[in-house]
Amino acid sequence: MPAHAAPADTPHPAALHAALADWYASHARDLPWRRTTDPYAILVSEVMLQQTQVARTIPRYAEFLASFPTIEALAQAPVADVIRAWSGMGFNARAVRLHRLAVEVVALHGGKLPPTAVALRTLPGIGPYTAAAVACFAFGASEPVLDTNVYRVLSRVAHGLTPPSRQELEPLARALLPGPGAPLDPSSWAQALMDVGAALCSVSAPACGDCPLERHCAAAPELARADAPRTLAESSVPYAPKQGTFAGSTRFHRGRIVAALRDLPEGGSLSAQQLADAAGGRSPAEIAALVDGLVRDGLARRVGGGAALP
Repeated sequence: MPAHAAPADTPHPAALHAALADWYASHARDLPWRRTTDPYAILVSEVMLQQTQVARTIPRYAEFLASFPTIEALAQAPVADVIRAWSGMGFNARAVRLHRLAVEVVALHGGKLPPTAVALRTLPGIGPYTAAAVACFAFGASEPVLDTNVYRVLSRVAHGLTPPSRQELEPLARALLPGPGAPLDPSSWAQALMDVGAALCSVSAPACGDCPLERHCAAAPELARADAPRTLAESSVPYAPKQGTFAGSTRFHRGRIVAALRDLPEGGSLSAQQLADAAGGRSPAEIAALVDGLVRDGLARRVGGGAALP
């Protein structure tokens, strides 16, 4: 058997679909982006959820859509307004990429997002996960949506405590997609797996006894027998490089500068000294490098020796 191939005793898809459908019917999270099939609104949610927790995203999602209710409205807005509306979300470059995508979709696609993952991948700033998620959740495409939670759940179910790579898991994820007549469609299947991962199949302390997939899961009996279940559970999640300390990092200082630029009245700018003050007293060379990066990423423009929002 090839390394990390799905074990021969992997549960039949129908058994997993039935178990998860019953649980999801009464445990599904009520999230605002699940109440719409508008592809644009779903795209906004997926971009916002990149590296941002659900609880933090929910209010910002509503505010952003109130400001830019359609992809045409987003495309027509000044990018500075989009950056201002992104306040509090972090990773501000996402706002610029989303604006660029809107401009391209309006210009080249008549304001309609393409319905397939392959076509969505051609848009600026759209990676494999976001393309699959939008295709699945907005258009009902039969695409595996492998976010961190889904990956962890399927890895433990099929491979126990020895996780494959995400790339190796994708064929299994595709094979398990529900077809016609299944109690879940591909969208609700992915959402249910996400909810199991978020609520029960955690990194360190999976609640196997409450999980609807326990009787089908290769990892559950091993965790039940383990002397150190926390250590074993953590070892079943692939290694992910830890982010460095945020305070004092380049990303921290960039965020401080963007926040200061955001607070300016329309058309306002900051001098080099004001930029240094905003970034905590960085040297002129450091400020120049930070501004260079912000200009390159479309988050600022130069005004004399200082900067302003684009």
